[in-house]
Amino acid sequence: MPGWHEATKELQDAGRVQMLGVIQEQNPDRCRLFMQWKQMDWPILVDTFDQLEVSVVPLTYAIDEHGVVRQAGLRLRDAETLEESFLSKSWPAPTAVAASPAEAPWQKIARQALAGELGAATATVDALAELVQERPEDGWAHFRLAAAHRLRYDSPERQAGDFQRAVDHWQRALEIDPNNYIWRRRIQQYGPRLSKPYPFYDWIETAREQVASRGEEPAPLVVEPTGSEIAAPSSGEGAGANEPVRNPDPNARVLQDGVGTSARLVEIETTVVPSAVGPGEVSRAHLVFRPNERLLAHWNNESEPLRLWIDAPSDWSIDSPQIVGRNAETAVSSETRRLEVELRAPADVEPATFDIPAYALYYVCEDENGTCLYRRQDVRITVEARAP
Repeated sequence: MPGWHEATKELQDAGRVQMLGVIQEQNPDRCRLFMQWKQMDWPILVDTFDQLEVSVVPLTYAIDEHGVVRQAGLRLRDAETLEESFLSKSWPAPTAVAASPAEAPWQKIARQALAGELGAATATVDALAELVQERPEDGWAHFRLAAAHRLRYDSPERQAGDFQRAVDHWQRALEIDPNNYIWRRRIQQYGPRLSKPYPFYDWIETAREQVASRGEEPAPLVVEPTGSEIAAPSSGEGAGANEPVRNPDPNARVLQDGVGTSARLVEIETTVVPSAVGPGEVSRAHLVFRPNERLLAHWNNESEPLRLWIDAPSDWSIDSPQIVGRNAETAVSSETRRLEVELRAPADVEPATFDIPAYALYYVCEDENGTCLYRRQDVRITVEARAP
């Protein structure tokens, strides 16, 4: 987009051209920040459900004053001849307008969801889930259900397992059509470094700094990018031999969070991307830690940071068996924390389900009595090994 913006800026300023963008981003607020950073003030339409059914981007079109597409598949080099090939021509109004095709079921759901007519995010998930049941081999149906699950995951209506369901349906869509770039990008966005073509959102901090230096307030983000979204690609050496670090609680002596009480102080959700791998392939596990709001739980940042220990089988490779988080700068805080780890399946792995044991150690406090506790919580990272 910046290339086309710069190439047509004089035409825009002269009122000869109106730029308009359509994005298939899962998080459109990031595009808002990008547009602010690059000082591009033309409209952007959001197509999270990919109603246009595009499988590759970017696609550039020249549309005349009658709303008719006159040129398609434009490349940036075509901007040099845009005046001669498009703007200077007199385009006739169409003599007839083709009737609009009947609205497909998914189009109605997407339109109602984007217009707020379905109400809650759960209604959108339920409507698209019914569509997937009716059309289990429809990749677009799976993609849209995945997008709805991730939208709900990022909303106050979040339900346990939403992120993993989103990943599973994105994977199913890609299995149906492995050539769809949009679907593949979702897996790459949250997946291991080995499959990334480039860091997706490593520009965000630079954008914020430069926007602030101009005296502007950077556009806020609804969802901050996580480690996998800003991580650089890997050549394949990242998920290598385990580091010789010490198991911090080998005999499980630290008390389990939630034992003897009705609820845990910290709720953990695990998502694996992709959840099924072949021999020698890599998955990235996302573990999300949320202090229990019902118990007014919060982190104690004056003690050791959050730690995750993974007891991977000896023939599985991981970056390190221990992942250490970071404490906030304040004495206490209640933010959601995330840790991620990449796991490589053995080259000779047989099809099976692997429940890789892991546990987290953390200092957490409960406001009801002001007591801060050191607790352990066991988790399992489930990875499906499939045939080559």
